[in-house]
Amino acid sequence: MSTSIRKVKTSDLELKDKLVSIQRVTKVTKGGRNFGFTAIVVVGNEDGIVGYGLGKAKEVTTAIAKGVEAAKKNLVKVPIYKGTIPHEQIATFGGAEVFLKPASHGTGVKAGGAMRAVLESVGVKDVLAKSKGSSNPHNLVKATIEALLKLRDARSIADHRGVTLDKVFNG
Repeated sequence: MSTSIRKVKTSDLELKDKLVSIQRVTKVTKGGRNFGFTAIVVVGNEDGIVGYGLGKAKEVTTAIAKGVEAAKKNLVKVPIYKGTIPHEQIATFGGAEVFLKPASHGTGVKAGGAMRAVLESVGVKDVLAKSKGSSNPHNLVKATIEALLKLRDARSIADHRGVTLDKVFNG
């Protein structure tokens, strides 16, 4: 499924932003060291819409603001079913591999660091998640969003097969 179909416009959305990671970077020149900051930010409306962005600047607050603006340009829609994801999913990005599994009501978000920020921003309340491979927050965020984009709900599968939802669930 193409990701361009799920792109979302930012108008009329109450978006909440979460800072995933902030790093100080240094550029060494003949005149000395120049310090800067990079910030990875995830934004979402906690109801199936999420996006991420990277901001770079000489000051922390400016880097975060740039990250939020970049994240608002990359919003995508994700299917959520009764507070969890519709089915298991595996995705990789670079050296990071993530595994997402639906969980029963009351389980909570069992995920670490960067994955937790993405899953909470998208509005998933119950999920089991495992990160394998690299723990680089850049790649973990991208792999988690890739896994969420691969998710398909019952309606989209029924449309793809050319049948109605009643036929899918009732035979």
